[in-house]
Amino acid sequence: MYRRDLIRNISIIAHIDHGKTTLVDRILDLTDPVDRKRVHHNFLDTMDIERERGITIKATSVKVMYEASDGDSYEINIIDTPGHVDFTYEVSRSLAACEGAILLVDATQGVEAQTVANAYLAIENSLEIIPVINKIDLPNANIEETIAELHDLLGFDESDCIMVSAKTGENVPELLEKIVKIIPSPGGSEESALRALIFDANYDRYRGVVVHTRIFDGQVSKDNRIRMMSTGEVFEVMELGIFTPEPLPSDSLGTGEVGYIIAGIKDIASARIGDTITSAPEGAKKPLPGYKEAKPMVYAGMFPGMPEYYDELRKALEKLKLNDAALVFDPENSPALGFGFRVGFLGLLHMDVVRERLEREYNIAIILTAPNVVYKAYLKNGRTVEVTNPSDFPDVDESESVQEPFADLSVITPSEYMGNIIGFITSEKRGEFKTVENAGKDRVSLSFSIPLAEIMFDFFDKIKALSRGFASMDYDVTDYRDSDLVKVTILVNKETVDSLSFIVHKDKEYELARRVVEKLKDLIPQHQFEIPIQAKSRGRIIARSTIKALRKDVLAKCYGGDVTRKMKLLEKQREGKKRMREIGSVSIPQSAFLALLRVGEDES
Repeated sequence: MYRRDLIRNISIIAHIDHGKTTLVDRILDLTDPVDRKRVHHNFLDTMDIERERGITIKATSVKVMYEASDGDSYEINIIDTPGHVDFTYEVSRSLAACEGAILLVDATQGVEAQTVANAYLAIENSLEIIPVINKIDLPNANIEETIAELHDLLGFDESDCIMVSAKTGENVPELLEKIVKIIPSPGGSEESALRALIFDANYDRYRGVVVHTRIFDGQVSKDNRIRMMSTGEVFEVMELGIFTPEPLPSDSLGTGEVGYIIAGIKDIASARIGDTITSAPEGAKKPLPGYKEAKPMVYAGMFPGMPEYYDELRKALEKLKLNDAALVFDPENSPALGFGFRVGFLGLLHMDVVRERLEREYNIAIILTAPNVVYKAYLKNGRTVEVTNPSDFPDVDESESVQEPFADLSVITPSEYMGNIIGFITSEKRGEFKTVENAGKDRVSLSFSIPLAEIMFDFFDKIKALSRGFASMDYDVTDYRDSDLVKVTILVNKETVDSLSFIVHKDKEYELARRVVEKLKDLIPQHQFEIPIQAKSRGRIIARSTIKALRKDVLAKCYGGDVTRKMKLLEKQREGKKRMREIGSVSIPQSAFLALLRVGEDES
């Protein structure tokens, strides 16, 4: 029987690999909502890519029923969230559908950068937070130090914390008891007009768009007519239900409940993440507060492996955008790669995941060009241009100034590695050191201001190497600032290849240009004619390498005779290669377009 005072909506938030999904597995074991034959490790990680990489990419919800010590049966809706900084948008959407959060901390790793960032997200959403220290069964668990870090960085006392082992299930029942006692029941009114927030969606090829929703006011039943408040479109509910985590149909969803709605929505644009569902024809007058639009920070060109698959790629991106609201794309045309899209991502891991999902789920081979951040160019004619593609970067004589995004970077590391990390960020990555704070015994929290472009390539790997794997980082894009930026254009056989061009700070233009042309020399195969590879910046060539021509031995059949015969053959070959160089086309392999990602591989 439905009782709103017995509903608890919670989200589990933590740094990556601190045990969120494993904790949900143990809760599922205790409450037993699923068929035991179908239970596997990391049950809420439904995508193959999630299980293979051991990370959560999509926020996933499940409803469990818990018999508490007070004799009541509580409905607990749990939303498992990603931990990587690229998927913070998923976390923020999940928190908007909850009243409470479990902040999970690995006792062997301590409080890390993303732990702090997610805790602040929960505080901004006015959620009740339960700090939980996980992995207490491991021999290297440092519980006392983790409690001290939680107190120093987030203000929690020891009495607030629960010690659990998500692997063995130790103290998980105590955690469930605390959830039903501490987390408030949902607000709202059952008598009011229906207001339901769309916090996620996915596309089913047979039934259309499946909307994931949280009911804030009123209730919705099968055969009801509903209206999307942003578009005004009206649909009839064909099926609704809850997640167990498999979809389980029910007759209705009431105030405070989390579930799904299928209403024959065929057009992907009709179900917008953050939109409010109400009843039709009459309904609520005011929508629920939506989400702040996710602003992509990294852009890359995406092209189909074969030009004829352009339409298939477009349809696949549209369907993926429904499941990933942070994805942004616009049509683009490249002379070298043909028709494709300029795609915006939240970060490099997000880009890698989107690429792999397109290849796995939609069987489309794609080419991704090197990514770049979004710049702002202020032109002398008074216009302001957002530059998402290096080919759109204005010439020096056209622009008044150029700005690039800066981020507040937080690095938590053992104090012995502090000097190496500060030196690397300030000297090699144009970062500005701001503050250092205590983060527990022998650990410090370092704060920097750094250009976002400097974080994009091999930054995280270098930080891990400098700290022997102990450092963690989190960043938040803050503002745009003036920078001395230039565009380096790559010319292959004296033809501009926009897809290989890049934007860089002028202090690094010569070094990076030299490394790129040398890398391309190794990646582009030899042709029958000599191929010059040039880097051009501010109107002049600043670096060059040459791919030697494949040479046929035209003298192989000359066994003697006058030397003039040999000279004629060589001259004929020379004239042919000269003509071929003028009219011949250069075949550039896919690997060359990722050269910018790998220019630092040979230097350590």
